[in-house]
Amino acid sequence: MSGGGCSIVWFRRDLRVEDNPALTAAVRSGAVVAVFIWAPEEEGHYYPGRVSRWWLKQSLALLDSSLRSLGTFLVTKRSTNTISALLDVVKATGASQLFFNHLYDPLSLVRDHRAKEVLSAQGIGVRSYNADLLYEPWDVKDANGNPFTTFAGFWERCLSMPCDPEAPLLPPKRIISGDASRRCPCDTLVFEDESEKGSNALLARAWSPGWSNADKALTTFINGPLIEYSKNRRKADSATTSFLSPHLHFGEVSVRKVFHLVRMKQVLWANEGNEAGEESVNLFLKSIGLREYSRYMSFNHPYSHERPLLGHLKFFPWVVDEGYFKAWRQGRTGYPLVDAGMRELWATGWLHDRIRVVVSSFFVKVLQLPWRWGMKYFWDTLLDADLESDALGWQYISGTLPDSREFDRIDNPQLEGYKCDPYGEYVRRWLPELSRLPTEWIHHPWNAPEYVLQAAGIELGSNYPLPIVGLDAAKARLEEALSEMWQQEAASRAAIENGTEEGLGDSSESIPIAFPQEITMEEEDVEPARMNAHTIRCYEDQMVPSMTSSVRLGDEPSLNIQSTAEDGRAEVPINANLNQELTRNVVNPRVRPNDPTQTRLPYTPGIGLRTAAEDSTAESYSSSDVRRERDGGVVPVWSPPSSSYTEQFVVEENGIGTSSSFLQGHQQSHQIINWRRLSQTG
Repeated sequence: MSGGGCSIVWFRRDLRVEDNPALTAAVRSGAVVAVFIWAPEEEGHYYPGRVSRWWLKQSLALLDSSLRSLGTFLVTKRSTNTISALLDVVKATGASQLFFNHLYDPLSLVRDHRAKEVLSAQGIGVRSYNADLLYEPWDVKDANGNPFTTFAGFWERCLSMPCDPEAPLLPPKRIISGDASRRCPCDTLVFEDESEKGSNALLARAWSPGWSNADKALTTFINGPLIEYSKNRRKADSATTSFLSPHLHFGEVSVRKVFHLVRMKQVLWANEGNEAGEESVNLFLKSIGLREYSRYMSFNHPYSHERPLLGHLKFFPWVVDEGYFKAWRQGRTGYPLVDAGMRELWATGWLHDRIRVVVSSFFVKVLQLPWRWGMKYFWDTLLDADLESDALGWQYISGTLPDSREFDRIDNPQLEGYKCDPYGEYVRRWLPELSRLPTEWIHHPWNAPEYVLQAAGIELGSNYPLPIVGLDAAKARLEEALSEMWQQEAASRAAIENGTEEGLGDSSESIPIAFPQEITMEEEDVEPARMNAHTIRCYEDQMVPSMTSSVRLGDEPSLNIQSTAEDGRAEVPINANLNQELTRNVVNPRVRPNDPTQTRLPYTPGIGLRTAAEDSTAESYSSSDVRRERDGGVVPVWSPPSSSYTEQFVVEENGIGTSSSFLQGHQQSHQIINWRRLSQTG
């Protein structure tokens, strides 16, 4: 092979030239070949949704334009196997080094390790960097050297680290490309089909992807809404948040840059005595901390997107009702705030963080549908769909974290409506059938007098549905289900302790309940089915229905639950560092959800933050050339730990696994990974 020993920069979710450690290091080493590999089949159930693919397409185009202005271009490859594609690029270019930035979801951790193994065996130098977090997950530990299990402890530790997060790097002035890039042909990447282009064209009116546009969005927020963030963050009827979450997900803006610029504002306002500004900064920084925490949890508990982190939730009798699921997706539940949110999500790929809390809480607590169905639908429809953040958010709403929301707490959509949409403007924007309804009744039209409904042109049950289920009935059903869950958990534990039987076992061992094969999203005036004696309750932790295809309001594809094969899964060793000391430092996972002794952290699914004292929401997430070099002994051994907190704190026999086809195809990568053999750079 020839190529003068050039270096490959492997772009993933770091689509920027500013503060990109891998790109900076590669530029210093000589000629650079910038590569992006599109292999969505490796993601299994989590194939990117339509709006997410639209954003990626625009972001890659702008990244290529930036690279061309610096002297090179982006080589795009289409493959079903990322590592094979990397080897092909190495062979074509004669590269001697590979540079990339870390990712922390379980698929990427395994894939990155395999890439290091395979390329190192070929004599290729592999170096990886932190470009997505303030601190690496393995650097943030408690006093006993163990991972934190609550956000409060984790974030307090981050803010008290001996060294501040490193300053962001400037973009390179010039990139030497040579002729290596031209010897590697580009593949045309197709991110949308003809049926999707019309809907995608509307997104461009509201969003501007790309790293340079992310920088503008950050500047606009810091110089505008940030100062009143603490006061306005709950308002869903106006632009009060930063809208940075999709930019952060795709790595178009560095979290270190966000952190440092916001802290500079904090210092300025502190000197001016602006207490409201300081409070706004603290709340926004906590939202950044939650994004950090989602990666931290994904690294230490890599199956959090598939399993409840508190083991007793596997006994919860989830309701399997396709009518409920369809009504929730279509925004036809009869609760205006919920319906407005779901219709906005479908039309724009976006939801205010407070609305995300309301619709997800309604999904889990009122309808009692399996939380992973909701998480998967968010994944398929959100512009800022982020596996780590979405998993943490839905687990929080479902009460499966030690510091999560009480499971028996139901958010009243009527009361929440008057908090975040006091004048009803948000509801009227997305529910035109209620646009003439007075504000007094806008969030509970079922209570409006008949003459008011007639004057507004509303016929409940006809042009707007009646509530799909009453809140009082939902509360009673939830209490009954929780009682049933605790009885099942106690019976299973007693059976295991007595040695008479193995108990009910892990939910993944059960056969998944079949999901409806044909569901269409036609706009019909049919009231969704109500709970009745024939509604199915299921104790299995439901597999997620597949909803990755492009869907329109009038033509929704069929949704299927795909099973997770248990056969052939490799045993995953439990991290030996997670010793019994943890049991003295965390909330007992067996304490019931309404136990007042537990301290809980309010968290928004996918995006958001609320302080425990104020119950307030915030939004999603949120030049030095001297870099700290990590020798081989600093980066820790990584292996997927056990799948639930219960397994950490209470000894149980529970197997773990994943539905991801890529992990199943690389079972050897489930074993303990020895990072010490591989060159690493912070």
